[in-house]
Parts: sequence; C-alpha cells; structure tokens
Amino acid sequence: MTAALAIAPEPYRLEHAAPVLPGNAVRSWLGFVDASPATMETYTRTIRPFQKFLAAQGITRPTRQTLLAYRAALEAEGKKASTVSAYMTATRLLFSWLNQEGIYPNVAERVKGKRPSKEHKRDFLPAEGIRATLAAIDRSTLAGLRDYALVLLMASDGLRTIEVSRAAIEDVREEAGDVVLHVQGKGRADKGEFVRLSPRTYAAIRAYLAARKAADPRAPLFAASSNNHRAEGMTTRAIRSIVKARMVAAGYDSPRLTAHSLRHSAVTLALKAGVAIDEVRAFARHRSIDTTLIYAHDLDAHNNRAAAAVEGSIFAAEA
Repeated sequence: MTAALAIAPEPYRLEHAAPVLPGNAVRSWLGFVDASPATMETYTRTIRPFQKFLAAQGITRPTRQTLLAYRAALEAEGKKASTVSAYMTATRLLFSWLNQEGIYPNVAERVKGKRPSKEHKRDFLPAEGIRATLAAIDRSTLAGLRDYALVLLMASDGLRTIEVSRAAIEDVREEAGDVVLHVQGKGRADKGEFVRLSPRTYAAIRAYLAARKAADPRAPLFAASSNNHRAEGMTTRAIRSIVKARMVAAGYDSPRLTAHSLRHSAVTLALKAGVAIDEVRAFARHRSIDTTLIYAHDLDAHNNRAAAAVEGSIFAAEA
C-alpha cells in the first residue's frame, strides 16, 4: 500500500472499492444531505469543478494524490484562497459521506484547502477616523440620518454589509435589559445571533426611523432614500458605496479603506481596549477563534516597538 493510501480507513482497500462515478456519487450525496436550499446550492456549485476535473482526467478511482493534484490545478488557475478552500471542503464532505456509507474510502481526509493570507487586505479606520467620518455627515436630511446610523452601527458593532442589508426594523428588540439587533450573518440560515446596541447607536437608529416614518416592523432597517425606492432595502453594494463615500468626504480616501474596514476597526479597537480574545470572538461572531487571532497578531505587530528601539541604539551617540 502506498503512503497515499495509508489513510484509507479499514476495511476498505482502494483497489477493491467500486469506481466513483462523479455524477452518480454527487447525486446520491446531495440526496442524503439534510440542508437548506441555499446550502444545497452551495454544495452543488462547489463540487462541480471536481466533477469536471475527474472527467477531464478520465479518473474513476480518485486517490489522495488526485485530491492534491486537483488543489494544485485550482491554485494554478489563480483561484482565490477562499474559493480553493470552499471547493476542497466540498470534496471532503463528499468523500466523508462515501466512506460513511461504505461506498468508497475517504481519500480526502486531512487534505487541506489553501490557507488564506494572514495579512488583512483592508486597513482599519482608527478611532479618530471614525469620529471624523461621523462628524462630516449632515444629519439635517433623511439620507444623512440614515448614513450616520448605518456607519455608527457598523463601526461600533462590527456588522458586515450582508448583516446590515438583511436587518429589519423588528430585529431591534429589548431583551434582558439590553437593546439588541438580531442579525443573519454570512452562511447563516436565520437570525440566531445578536449584537448589543449602545445608547448612542440606538438613539441614532431611532432618530432615523422616526424621520423615515416607517410603520411596518417587517420593513428593512435601512432603506433607499429615493422616493421611488424608499420602501426597499439596501443591497450590499449600495451600503459599501455609501460608507466609502462618507469616508472619502471626511478625508479618508484610500483604496484599502472600505466598508469592511469598519468591522476591522471594531474588532481591533476591542482588542486594543483589552477585551479578552474569547469575548472579541463572540462580539465579531467569528466561527473560529483563529480568525480573531489574526486581528490580535496584526495588533501585536503594530504595537511592536523593536524598530524604534533599534533605531535609538544606532543613533544614541548623536543624542
């Protein structure tokens, strides 16, 4: 048995396993999975490239080396790290089920996806930048009231644009003495998570809703400001555009500053304030604490005073 086959669980031997016919295997797997329609669509989309890869290579008995070659092919095509990881996750789920059903050994076990870079692709906006952005918003108009509340909410509670887009008025509730906003994050099927709203943020949201005169609790929390679309919710693209425009108006014009920078700011400022890492993970609604640790790592690098100390030693004689 080769090293690649050593991980195949007993009692299977790859040479004795039935050939995996991609279409049949995938259809059987998807028929077995108990998941939401959105999740099923994701599985179908992310496993399809693997089916095409097997067909193109004429492979009916994939091995661990097949999976490694598939990952290398995805990377060679220039796929993003997140895309490669999603595609490899789909193959692991497929082969895990095939193994569970006694159809085929799990040759995808411990085959990892491409690790994303630990360097954030977006800068965070410092506290003074957030204050300046908020101060530059004219709140004498409905659009101004909306944008002020939206920016403040994203900056203070670290909301993603998708969470803002999905929020409805009825999602703002008083629970256990706190005012909270229930959110539906990326990859979530419902609004099972919530964030606490500070008095300042809640007041900004109430001022906007009062000016908007929205009566239906099921209406979007943030709506378009034009007369033709006032009852409609905002797309993530519209939210990104608004936040970017407000930052630029305050003098923060950089391609590395985006709407996501406000979420980055919220997490970073929480860590700088000394909040425990597990509390920050819960605050940011990160599924894995490893994601939160990336922010902590970046913060440690920013706080590192080694370079200044080295420079001081080099030029100490000139002091």
